[in-house]
Amino acid sequence: MHTRTLGQGLEVSAVGLGAMGMSQSYGPNPGDRDDMIGVLRYAVEHGVTFIDTAEVYGPWVNEELVGEGIAPIRDQVVVATKFGFDIRDGQMHGVDSRPEQIRRVADASLHRLGVDVLDLFYQHRVDPKVPIEDVAGTVGELIAEGKVRHFGLSEAAAATIRRAHAVQPVTAVQSEYSLWTRDPEAEVLPTCAELGIGFVPFSPLGKGFLTGTVTADSTFGAGEIRARVPRFERENLLANQALVDHVRALADARGATPGQVALAWLLAQHPFIVPIPGTRRRERVDENAAATAVALSADDMADLDGLADRIGVAGNRYDEAGMAAVGL
Repeated sequence: MHTRTLGQGLEVSAVGLGAMGMSQSYGPNPGDRDDMIGVLRYAVEHGVTFIDTAEVYGPWVNEELVGEGIAPIRDQVVVATKFGFDIRDGQMHGVDSRPEQIRRVADASLHRLGVDVLDLFYQHRVDPKVPIEDVAGTVGELIAEGKVRHFGLSEAAAATIRRAHAVQPVTAVQSEYSLWTRDPEAEVLPTCAELGIGFVPFSPLGKGFLTGTVTADSTFGAGEIRARVPRFERENLLANQALVDHVRALADARGATPGQVALAWLLAQHPFIVPIPGTRRRERVDENAAATAVALSADDMADLDGLADRIGVAGNRYDEAGMAAVGL
């Protein structure tokens, strides 16, 4: 596995691992916790050194899972987790990035993960009630105290990133980015390039769509994230099928899988991009890691760069409430 450097010199594997799906959001939760721990350790053994979790995944149980998984290999991994939601009685009640809340979450995450320091601590969503300067300053204090190493933002607008970075250098910005979600290209990616901030695409495989394993006949249970995403409504899946068919044809010609082409395209955008595809399966860990060896020609890149504009993408990437929480 190649490595890449995010902001502030943080070196990680070129492809990371999103752990959320090991606890929620993608169909029935795995019944065998030990198997998920095995997948985490398998990923690290095969060069994946960047693992992403959050207190809200579960809530809480995903951090506990990751903590148990990395316990014997702590020195080999960079673990990212997140703060910024108001979680009461196991339910989310909006955002909360007040300084005292950030501190509470940091201490609780340290305990659940079983670590002495949080490698990367993201604000999960911008809290419009709390100035971003106060958020950045609080994380800066946690860094000075040795509880946190690096500060990150998730789904933040370019202006917010600049304001935060002026108070406490931002190591990474995390947002959804893929062949069918191109929002960061206009402002966020140029801002990261200018300020020396890493960029971490989540859902780099389009919540599974870009692997070619989701069809218009796919169904999603009430607890699945895709059941709430307009882009996965049947009529939109039908309209979007042309996009993944095109990716599959290119992948076949290159001896790769559609998912590998989607990841290779992301990796080729900027050297500071580190996607974090999620999986519960060892074979997918191998497939995703092998995307670093997929060579796309200049013609391939030009073709894929214009794909979403040529074919179009039907449906928003979040429901109305989700869309209202991004780009603040």
